[in-house]
Amino acid sequence: MEIAVLGGGNGSTAAAVDLTAQGHNIRFWRRNASAQAELRARGNVITLKDFEGARPIRISIVTDDIGEAIRGADLIVCPTPATAQSDIAAAMAPHLADGQVVFLPPGSFGSWIMADIVRKAGNHADVSWAETGTLPYLTRLHGADTVAITTRATRLPTGVYPLRNAEHAHSILARAYPAVEPAGDALSGALMNAGPIIHPPLITMNAGPIEHFDHWDIHNEGTQPAIRRVTTRLDAERMAVREALGYGAPHFPLADHYETSDWMYGNLAHDKLVDSGDWREHLVLTEHRYMREDVAVGLALLVSVADWAGVPAPTATGLLALGSAICDDDFRQSGRTLENLGLADMNRAALQTMLRDGA
Repeated sequence: MEIAVLGGGNGSTAAAVDLTAQGHNIRFWRRNASAQAELRARGNVITLKDFEGARPIRISIVTDDIGEAIRGADLIVCPTPATAQSDIAAAMAPHLADGQVVFLPPGSFGSWIMADIVRKAGNHADVSWAETGTLPYLTRLHGADTVAITTRATRLPTGVYPLRNAEHAHSILARAYPAVEPAGDALSGALMNAGPIIHPPLITMNAGPIEHFDHWDIHNEGTQPAIRRVTTRLDAERMAVREALGYGAPHFPLADHYETSDWMYGNLAHDKLVDSGDWREHLVLTEHRYMREDVAVGLALLVSVADWAGVPAPTATGLLALGSAICDDDFRQSGRTLENLGLADMNRAALQTMLRDGA
């Protein structure tokens, strides 16, 4: 397929390289013109390191022109942080066309947000927006010219907006990511996002060592039994919200990530993640994406949806308050919530209709 990959971070680079290796024609966009010029100077080549070893992969098109990347693409893969979604949606708006599928792995309800921005910009093309529960890869950049993929997802539960386009969206997604499986509408997909469950306990409960040590492996020393117990409580609240909204199993309980091979990455992915050593890094507590994306965006969304649905979520609410205090902010007011999205006054029937048919 013709596939546009947007962004220049770990997930975006992994997607550009991995999808090229699968035989797709990739248009790799990022807004950083100098970084793209450096990549073109290297012949568009990035080294892929995975279980097969290290090998050079040449990406077809490397550009800082988002129109060049998007025009004519069947699939647009956007594994960027949720905090970048609004700006990227505005940049995409003039170029999207009927039939295209935009994939956010993961999304934190970014599928609806980006679609709304594009529509308000005057583009009413029939685009399908999809979001899943995690990146398709456990991955890290090793410098500017190498990306390491520790493992690939084996199951990617994915919601689609509008839901009426689900069959078309999944037919396109399956050609690039066979691990994708239907998970209903966009809000269901958002409530599959594992980041706001794994990461808020790690970033808030490890605040002391993160500020003390120059480097800290948040997934190794940082994942202690006490933190795991909090994660289990938090995940139970997420699943209770899903049940209350009528989203049935499977809910992909996070315990499977740590204890079985039946989660999104399979094969005891947490052990692989720790063994790789790629997550021993310098962390800036108040700026890290686990805080700014997974607490201020993903967790704020979960708390607001729980409140709207009338589901008690004391663990989520407490962690959101703790993250807010650490950052000297109030993420319940400033974060991604149904109130801030203008959706809190909708009743369930109206929200379901909107998610099914589009605005």
